[in-house]
Parts: sequence; structure tokens; C-alpha cells
Amino acid sequence: MLLDSASLYFRAFFGVKAAMPAPDGTPTNAVRGFLDMVSTLVTRFRPSDLVACLDEDWRPAWRVALVPSYKTHRLAGPEEALTGGAPPGEAEPPGLAEQVPIILEALDALGIAVLGAPDHEADDVLASLAERATMPVDVVTGDRDLFQLIDDEREVRVLYTGRGVAKLEIMNGAALRKRYGIAPAQYADFATLRGDPSDGLPGVPGIGEKTAASLLATFGTLEALLEAAARRDRRLSMAAGKLNASQEYLARAVVVVRTARELPLPKIDTTLPNVPRDPERLGELDARWGIGGALGRAVEALALPRRG
Repeated sequence: MLLDSASLYFRAFFGVKAAMPAPDGTPTNAVRGFLDMVSTLVTRFRPSDLVACLDEDWRPAWRVALVPSYKTHRLAGPEEALTGGAPPGEAEPPGLAEQVPIILEALDALGIAVLGAPDHEADDVLASLAERATMPVDVVTGDRDLFQLIDDEREVRVLYTGRGVAKLEIMNGAALRKRYGIAPAQYADFATLRGDPSDGLPGVPGIGEKTAASLLATFGTLEALLEAAARRDRRLSMAAGKLNASQEYLARAVVVVRTARELPLPKIDTTLPNVPRDPERLGELDARWGIGGALGRAVEALALPRRG
């Protein structure tokens, strides 16, 4: 099981009431919510291995160089807009940033593996781990871009948390085809054509979700689609002009949307333990932050027998 950690703790922050701060007044709603999400996931799916994947760079310079608008709207100020990198100014609401180190401390004390990669987002870490996995993989995320990782043959699926962990959707190839009419291998091309305002990716003007899916159903890949547009394939009708006008953007944006799947990640122990690594540290975290209930539920989830 691979966790898109930021996706989960952002959801936890907004979904859990901040009525129970730490003794010193520090909010802990994201910490408690995140830990309870992990406990729920472990209890339901009983993974043998688990990695919490991190954004070491949520807006990599190499992606910004390709599409300068990439995640620009999430910056605290305009000065970083053209350079990329991960300044401490992403759209983290007041009260969340100080909770992330507590989450990482709790994961370490529980014995849950954590992994990020320099100059890359958690998406890329998730993709690289899924690519090299020798067992079935569940990717837990609220980010639709990771639908591109679905692979029925290799038993890679996405547990999509768009409506919350309690109402997560299990996305495999059949579910993706039912929702969008495309195969998992086409998803990155589909997302590139459609665009994603939440990531600062405009897509092709005049080509929405249905048209993008229809075009890929006919031509298969973005590359084949652009070749057809260049020769004014009659099946494209008015879409040919739109695609030709956006050809340069599409060539760059698809690289931004596609996950990096061959990162040279360090070898780590991903085994999910049956007992916490450092019970004494858990007690210290409870005393300082008042999160004993959530930590206790996590310990109980770890003790459950694994499936398969």
C-alpha cells in the first residue's frame, strides 16, 4: 500500500474539526485525521507493506520549465512563479504546516516507512515504487492523475479518496473505462488534452473530457492524434485546428502530467510491523500533543493479522 501523504493530510485537515488542540494550543486535527485514515486503510485492506510517500518538491523546477503555469496559483507570492522549486508557501492553510512534522514523527514511532525523492513529487515516488513492486499494489490518493498507474495485469489499482477514505472507490481498468471510456495507459494523454486547473494546466481550448476520450478511443495515443491533426485527418473535423494550435503546449504538458517511474530510490524496509517500533516515543507524542486516541487506534490496526 502506497500513500499519497499530502493528499491525505490535506483532506484530514479540512475534514476533522480542530476542537481538540494539543496542550500548548497547537492544532492536531490533521494529525488525528491522517492517523485514523491509516488505521482505517490498514484495518480494511491488511497490507503486508506500507509506504507513506512525500513531496520533497511539490513544484519541481523541471516541470515548471516545461509549463510555467504549473501550480503557480498555489504559491504564496509571485516571485517563485517562473523558477519552480518548493518554497515554504504552498497553499497550506494556517494550522496545517506545523502538523506535518508531528505526522512524520508518529509514522516513525509506529514503524511505517516514509519516502520522498529530491526534485520530485510524491506522485513520482508512488509511480516508481509501483513500477518495481513484486506484489499487488494499492495506491491511496485523491489525485486523479495517478489513475495512469492502474495496471490490471500487474495488480496495481488506485484506492481513490475523492469522497473520503470511508467512501473510497476502488479503481481498476474496468472502473476507469466505465468512468471515462479509456484505458489506464491512455490516462496521461487524456488528462493532458483535458487539462487540470487545479494544477495550472489549461489543456486544449475547446476540448473537454468527452471529446478527449472520444479522440483517444479513435486514435489511441496523443502522438497518433497529433500526427492525424498535422495531416488534417477528416475524422478530426474541427478538432484538428485546435490540436495543431496547441501542439507545442501538448508536447511539453504530457511530460509534466506523466509520472516519473524510474527514480533511483533507496532500498528501505517497507514491511508493515505488527507492533510499533518505538512505544516509548508514542507515549511521548501523546503527552506532548494529546493524540493518544489516534495513536492507540493505529497500534490496534498494526496488530491485526495480514491477509494473503
